Amino acid sequence: MTETVPRPTLEAVAARAGVSRATVSRVVNGSDGVREPLAERVRRAVDELGYVPNQAARSLVTRRHDAIAVIIAEPETRVFADPFFARQLRGISKELTAHDNQLVLLLTEDRDDHARVGRYLAGGHVDGALVFSLHIDDPLPELIRKAGLPTVFGGRPDSGGGRDGVAYVDSDNRGGARDAVRHLLGLGRSRIAHITGALDQTSAVDRLDGFRDVRVDTDPGLVVEGDFTAASGERAMRELLGRRPDLDAVFAANDLTAAGALRVLREHGRRVPDDVAVVGFDDMQPIAEQTEPPLTTVRQDIEGMGRLMVRLLLRDLDDPATTDEDAGVVPSSVVLPTTLVRRASA
Repeated sequence: MTETVPRPTLEAVAARAGVSRATVSRVVNGSDGVREPLAERVRRAVDELGYVPNQAARSLVTRRHDAIAVIIAEPETRVFADPFFARQLRGISKELTAHDNQLVLLLTEDRDDHARVGRYLAGGHVDGALVFSLHIDDPLPELIRKAGLPTVFGGRPDSGGGRDGVAYVDSDNRGGARDAVRHLLGLGRSRIAHITGALDQTSAVDRLDGFRDVRVDTDPGLVVEGDFTAASGERAMRELLGRRPDLDAVFAANDLTAAGALRVLREHGRRVPDDVAVVGFDDMQPIAEQTEPPLTTVRQDIEGMGRLMVRLLLRDLDDPATTDEDAGVVPSSVVLPTTLVRRASA
């Protein structure tokens, strides 16, 4: 039988470092008031003994769980099929790990899931929430508000975040779309179609608005709604070719949609970019660099958005005054710039 080795205690660390138990507790919990030479002795003793703080006891002192809920308002099938989510989660995970916080992933697919997530958040298991891929009229923001959790959204919430004390991180979706369409116009294309994303999401609406900013009087038949998937890109491209076989360019709402559109153009014998130029959005390199031909697209810093969401949330947790609406202080929101990346498709 394997003998169980007892876990090092706070008292053992204090004895090894030659300090009081209270001093060890302050250092372990990140409190101020311990001189650096003493703090260094405590940290060295912690490393030598392999001491791991009791999280339950630590939470009683700090009132923090060091755990953050990451809520994606999509079903599992969508989250694990779209590399956008993997990239944003990677940024979030890296930043949380750097600050010794745990990631608790929650997905929502139907109303039962919303109720479950609401109960979990209200149960006090996490310190805050990061939420992205929201749909218009999604109940999540109200559930989170009722739970009283500090929250940062990925993407502009439909409520117009920032005006109601809502913090968010987004990309310049509208400006990036304008750049894409202007690039196509600069290539001499005049019959430019747009395959949108799901129009119950603000990112898709903003990209459609950017398209219309440049193509004010565009033929409505040149716009088809998709849902950010490759399958919707294929379906929409077939519909567009049936409606307007003379189209000479396509701006797709994301790279997956563009990849689906490229497959259909190839099936129909359309040369890209000679007959039809194609531009996507995201710059998902595993997709954009491996399409045939490689995809011209609008780059947004997806991983950087995830990291920035964490920084904003942890800042608000460390300084609650930044979220105190009574004090008239509103958490900052950030809109990151986009860049057009030119490859062979346009």
